[in-house]
Amino acid sequence: MDVEEDMAAAQQDLEDDVNLLVNEQEVEAMIGVDDSEDEELEVTEIAKVPEPKAPRVWPEVSTDRKLKYETEVHAIRAAFEDEVDMYDTTMVSEYAEEIFEYMGDLEEDVMPDANYMDGQNEITWQMRQTLVDWLLQVHLRYHMLPETLWIAVNIVDRFLTKRVVSLVKLQLVGVTAMFIAAKYEEILAPSVDEFVFMTENGYTKEEILKGERIMLQTLEFRVSHYCSPYSWMRKISKADDYDIQTRTLSKFLTEVTLLDHQFLRVKPSLVAAVGMYTARRMLGGDWNDAFVFFSGYTEEQLMPGHDLLVGKLVEDNFSRQYVCKKYANKKFLKASVFAIDWARTHSGNAEKMMLEE
Repeated sequence: MDVEEDMAAAQQDLEDDVNLLVNEQEVEAMIGVDDSEDEELEVTEIAKVPEPKAPRVWPEVSTDRKLKYETEVHAIRAAFEDEVDMYDTTMVSEYAEEIFEYMGDLEEDVMPDANYMDGQNEITWQMRQTLVDWLLQVHLRYHMLPETLWIAVNIVDRFLTKRVVSLVKLQLVGVTAMFIAAKYEEILAPSVDEFVFMTENGYTKEEILKGERIMLQTLEFRVSHYCSPYSWMRKISKADDYDIQTRTLSKFLTEVTLLDHQFLRVKPSLVAAVGMYTARRMLGGDWNDAFVFFSGYTEEQLMPGHDLLVGKLVEDNFSRQYVCKKYANKKFLKASVFAIDWARTHSGNAEKMMLEE
């Protein structure tokens, strides 16, 4: 009798264990717990490695550094006293501050993609430089206003940001951009027939007019929103009482930036400040509080741009570019000759210092 009771008890314990195991499996199935899934999850979590952040490219800086620059500029502007000349009608002192604030708001809206060449199939940055150099020749040949050149190059870059262009049509893009810029900026703009002549009949009148329609539609007719660095240069020049040598040299240096695609990510106000700062350095001047006040940039902010600009000047055969021939004239105080000689001398000194270190 005892044996039968023991066997019955053992059987009952076995059934209880089986029921308990079934209940546990049901609960695990309800909440989605699975040992194999846990193992896979652990493996997945271990395999996930955070991707390294892309290095910042000037003029992009960290948040802390940006706050530091803003604090320094704000402190200088709070302490600096600007002597407003009410009789200087060219600077319209009553409205100047609001005008420059508005221009600053527009800068971001009309900047091209600095890496747009990645989406092009046939053209390269070197071809863009050749096109801009040719536009410089056309611009000077027809005695157009400085702003016309800047607007034309900005139109080219913004159009190439949005459209893929073949090599055979690249010059058409350039001449059409100059045609649009001239119609907007010039009082007496060259006719479309003259632009056909500029290309040595490489394109017809109809092609240029058709290109104009396509380009304006692509850019949504946003032409007037762009303000060239010359606007800010006029403001910064007040710091040295509009010194003619500094102004002329800085004009050459800012036009050099048109040829360098590394400056596509730089706002026009910063391009103007880099040009003025480099001109001051070349002429033995400093970047005092007056220049910080009128430009809005400290010397530390401008140093990387200065180095890029000097590096461009010492490139092989850069002196053969048309912008150098243009500013080698006495009319422009032979600014290009002086700037390239200075760059070669000081870039050599910088390399020697690095080797010694």
